[in-house]
Amino acid sequence: MLRRREAVPFAFVAEADSFRSNVTPPPRERLRPSQLLGRTLIGLTVVAGLVGSLLFGMPALETGQSPARQAQSEASDGR
Repeated sequence: MLRRREAVPFAFVAEADSFRSNVTPPPRERLRPSQLLGRTLIGLTVVAGLVGSLLFGMPALETGQSPARQAQSEASDGR
């Protein structure tokens, strides 16, 4: 196993500050009211969908029987 003993030129890392650009990017455009309203409505739609899926999905995740089903099953025993 031979190792190379060559010098690795890391001088460019030390000189990186001199290559930085002094050009500033243009300012961001302000959102128009219609764009802001659209983004807000999309966000509210996504949140409402998540909340609705939780509300409709919770009964499917419940374990055990509800009291109405227990009463029905006891009545159908024929005692």
